[in-house]
Amino acid sequence: MDYRTGRHVVHMLHVHLVFVTKYRRDVLSEPALRDLKDIFAKVCRDFEAELIECDGEDDHVHLLVHYPPKVPLSRLVNSLKGVSSRLLREHRPEITGRYHKGALWSPSYFAASCGGAPLSVIADYVKSQREAAKGRSRIPSLPEGRGIPRG
Repeated sequence: MDYRTGRHVVHMLHVHLVFVTKYRRDVLSEPALRDLKDIFAKVCRDFEAELIECDGEDDHVHLLVHYPPKVPLSRLVNSLKGVSSRLLREHRPEITGRYHKGALWSPSYFAASCGGAPLSVIADYVKSQREAAKGRSRIPSLPEGRGIPRG
């Protein structure tokens, strides 16, 4: 509650998500990643959340999402993965054959709270995923910032 205005203040939670394609198959082209960004943004709006950044490589995506504490993260993730798999199949029929038995995503996912690092650092890291992939191994480097050790 903001006592100056008498209005309830909703503090958003911040999460860095990573979804990996089933069996790490190279399924996601640059046009598919652009479609996914739009799909993820729409799903987030349905949950009163906001997609801050989204990028990835051929076999995984990174998302930075702000979401209200009333939304269970597992429900948001299930919707993001389910809706994106179905809509990407409709929008990009050329990659449907690359899904494994109709599944785009691995059943697991990575989620990390972004409370310790400056959000701009996390957003820059997510935004740079495709560019960073050119000329390096599949293991992403750590972003630079306060409290994030290099190594």
